[in-house]
Amino acid sequence: MTENKLGLSIRGIGNGYVNPADDGYSEWRRISRATAALPQTTAEALFTITGGRVLLANIVGEVTTVIQTQTDNAKLVFNPTGAGASTDICAVLNITAKAVGTLLSITGTLATALQSGLWFTTTMATPLILSEGTIDFDCSASNTGNVMWDMYYLPLDEGATVA
Repeated sequence: MTENKLGLSIRGIGNGYVNPADDGYSEWRRISRATAALPQTTAEALFTITGGRVLLANIVGEVTTVIQTQTDNAKLVFNPTGAGASTDICAVLNITAKAVGTLLSITGTLATALQSGLWFTTTMATPLILSEGTIDFDCSASNTGNVMWDMYYLPLDEGATVA
């Protein structure tokens, strides 16, 4: 078990278990976004964080309609509420021609590209603490294709939620 200055005890993060030090808010939460068309040469909010900070443990997208065969550099971006600039939470990945069933995820290391695999992908090795704001999916082109998303998180502040 490892303890850091935030008072979090992290055990087997690859297995999805984080236990905040007796704060009463140790329940993992999952939120899903229904399948939707890709953003068209723009960023679109996937999830909105309100009421405080959350620990992002994993975020995964699944291609539900094949993505058009055309270069489309995609990434996830955190866009804070109020002051502050948007921050890429992964580097770009060309998602051209991704097949139905392809999973998209991030490692938690900001410089590492969006991950993908047909029917498999990685989980986050490095959880991220995010304040209020949105997690956006940013696409560089106007491609056809649909993706559905799931986010797994832990509220760090009383009242913190994701919608």
